[in-house]
Formats: sequence, C-alpha cells, structure tokens
Amino acid sequence: MTEALDPAALRYARQRVLPGFGTQGQRRLADAHVVVLGAGGLGSAVLPALVAAGVGRLTVVDDDHVDTTNLHRQTLHTPADVGRPKVESAADAAAALSPETTVVPVAARFTAGDADGLLADADLVIDGTDDILTRYVADDAAARAGIPLVWGSAAKFSGQVGVSWEARGVSYRDLFPEPPADAGLSCEIDGILPTVCTVTGGMMASEALKLLTGVGEPLLGRVVVYDALSGRMREIAYRRAAEVPVGDRPQGQSRNADAATVGFATSEIEPAALADELASDAPPLVLDVREPWEADIATIPGSVLIPLGDLGERLGELDPAASVVVYCHLGVRSNYAARQLASVGFGHVRNLAGGIDAWSRSIDPAVARY
Repeated sequence: MTEALDPAALRYARQRVLPGFGTQGQRRLADAHVVVLGAGGLGSAVLPALVAAGVGRLTVVDDDHVDTTNLHRQTLHTPADVGRPKVESAADAAAALSPETTVVPVAARFTAGDADGLLADADLVIDGTDDILTRYVADDAAARAGIPLVWGSAAKFSGQVGVSWEARGVSYRDLFPEPPADAGLSCEIDGILPTVCTVTGGMMASEALKLLTGVGEPLLGRVVVYDALSGRMREIAYRRAAEVPVGDRPQGQSRNADAATVGFATSEIEPAALADELASDAPPLVLDVREPWEADIATIPGSVLIPLGDLGERLGELDPAASVVVYCHLGVRSNYAARQLASVGFGHVRNLAGGIDAWSRSIDPAVARY
C-alpha cells in the first residue's frame, strides 16, 4: 500500500459503505498497481476515476504528445499542455486529484519488448489506446503475467468494453483470434463524439474497480457495446471454443471442432467481385454476423443476419453445400465465422474483405458507414 494513501480516509466514505466493498475493498485498491495504456480520450475517463477512488499506484504508458485536436475529448489535458507528452500532463492532473497517489509516467509505446517489464508487479492492465495491435500485445503480456486485461475502444458514436483474463479461461484472442488487416476506424478520419469516450472510459474504470475489490461480476467473456445515437447498450457473449460443452454444439460437430477453427484457411472476396456475383444467375448466400443494432444502421440487401455469438446454435439454418459469403463491419468477426463454417463442413465459404465498410466505400455509398 502507498504509505500516504489511507484507506480509512474520509474521502472514500461514500464507497466504503457500498455492499461488499467496505474497508477491505478500499485497502485492496490502496495496495493495487494498475498499468494504464493510453492517456487520451479513454484514459481521460479511466485515470481520474481510479485515482479518485483510491488506487495506490498507476503506471501510465503513452508515447504521444498533446495536440489541440485532442482537447474536446481528452479532458486530462488543457490548452496549456499542447505539445507536452501526454503522460506528463496526465500525471499532473492525477496529482491535482490525489497528491498521495503514486503515478509513474512512461513516455513510450507499449511493445512486446517492454511489456513484461511494465507488467512485472501489476495487478491489472487497462488498454485504452484504441490501437488494435497494442491490444494483442497487451492480451499476450497479461496472459503471461496471469493478470486481467480491461480493454475498450471508441470511435464515431460507438464504444466497446470487455475483460480478458487467460488465467480465468478467456483471452482477447478467443473473441478475435487474429489482428485485422487494417487499423479500422480512427478519430482523425472518422471523428469521435467526446461523450462516447466518457461513457466507455467510465465503464472500463468500473470493471477495473470491480476486479480489484472483488465486488460484482466482471465482463469476463462479455463485450458491452454502447451506441450513443440510440442511447442503447448491447452485450455480446463469447467463450473459449474448446470449453463449449458437447451438448451446446450443433449435431455432427466434434468436441474439438471450434478449437481447430483457427487452422482452417478461408478465401476472401472483394466487394466488386461480390457485386458481380450477386447480379449473376447464381448469387451466393450473404451471411451477416454482426449484431442487430449494426444491421439496423446498414446492411447488404438480401443478406441473412445471424450474430457471431449465435452462429454455433443456428448452423442448422444454413446449407453446407451453398456458396456463402460472410461479412461484418470490417472483416474481422466474419473471418472467424468463415473459418468456423469451414471447420464444420461448409465447402464454399468466403469472407468479404473489409466488411460492409468496404462495400459502402466502393460499391454502394448509400449504405451508411458507422
């Protein structure tokens, strides 16, 4: 525990009285060391919440500098901080909230080379970088360290939050086995509603506090998706394929079929080629594995919607002999779904390269991007 950080301090009184929290939960926070990756939009919600709640030590990792375009959402920083390393500005903001908290700024990118050292004595790592490759590095490093990873992402009007913990049976790779071919959405190009960062980062901080104190049920094996435009939240559940009970598998699927899914190679089809096939006399079945709220925003006409989390239970609705093209938002979930179909005997299945986002950009601009 940080010597100057008193779990019995008056400032924590309103959370100590929470059911299941008490002085013991507050002491766990004071004893904790949390590594936070990213001092940007998500970090601006995560860091103040953890500091104010009484987490004893935080290491903040970010190699970026404050830019004027950051200020509308990255509220750790002020106009006077423009040009400064974000970790220095973040450390100053944290000290203003709680001078007793130990905050260690690391002005560097979180890479495989330094990951193990940074997590050596950490209890928890939080990825708020919104950089997908960094998330895979963090997931692998957290698995080696035996600690949980709280992750979040935010872009445009939507945010996502989840918890991965290899030691408890679920890693980020169980959700997305491989990094996507592209970087996906970016705030610079696609924009970001600032309050999406606030909501998403607040949820990430909540998951961290729950994990550290033992209060509540963490988002382990679940992803919460927040849609600011509708004000709705949806949950996507997933689990380690090898641990799915036999009774939960479609008829004819072996115990190890899902575990071997990553070994099945599937081909991709470009949007232009799919458009040609759809206009032919023998169009393929187009399978949408996104969530219903995504399909409400945009869809490829004539496609069949079966969310990825439901696919295993609904395989009987599909013809294994049919030509199937699978799509999602950017092509990551659909790639996994295509391999899952191939692993259970679908002989002609392809993944739409770039997902519906690429379809909108190159084939049908009337299809909304999100």
